[in-house]
Amino acid sequence: MKIGEQVPNITLTAYQTGQFKKINLGDYKGKWIVLFFYPLDFTFVCPTEIKAFATKQLDFDNLNAIILGASTDSEHSHKAWFERDLPSVQYPVLSDTTHQLSRTFNVLKEDEGIAYRGTFIIDPEGVLRYQVVSDLNVGRSVGETLRVLQALQTGNLCPIDWKPGEQTLG
Repeated sequence: MKIGEQVPNITLTAYQTGQFKKINLGDYKGKWIVLFFYPLDFTFVCPTEIKAFATKQLDFDNLNAIILGASTDSEHSHKAWFERDLPSVQYPVLSDTTHQLSRTFNVLKEDEGIAYRGTFIIDPEGVLRYQVVSDLNVGRSVGETLRVLQALQTGNLCPIDWKPGEQTLG
């Protein structure tokens, strides 16, 4: 995937608040999607990010944005981990055991079969507008993801360190 490309309508099984469900990225037309990949369930850095997205979920909801987490773990692994350690998380977490989604977004660490930390923002028309991928050991900033979403939603040019309420360049 590259910026400006249409995201394919991939269907995966997700775990969400005690249930398994099929999710297709195309189901969210008309909404912004914040898709983030993390390496593995039952790890140390990942829950800090997952919890941070959960604490900001209302902010994303208010911006017409859906949060989707994803890893190459099974939906059963997600269920076991989330019920034990992350019960407050309300958004879906995709199971990418076939690695189709990870390969599509070019975040798969092939030699280990896990995803790098990737953050993607997809617009309401299904077009990729933002991507950041980092190595396994560095957590991302959910606040920065929220700021970028707000900047993209202005439809204008936003200068360095722009924040909502500040002047854009457009």
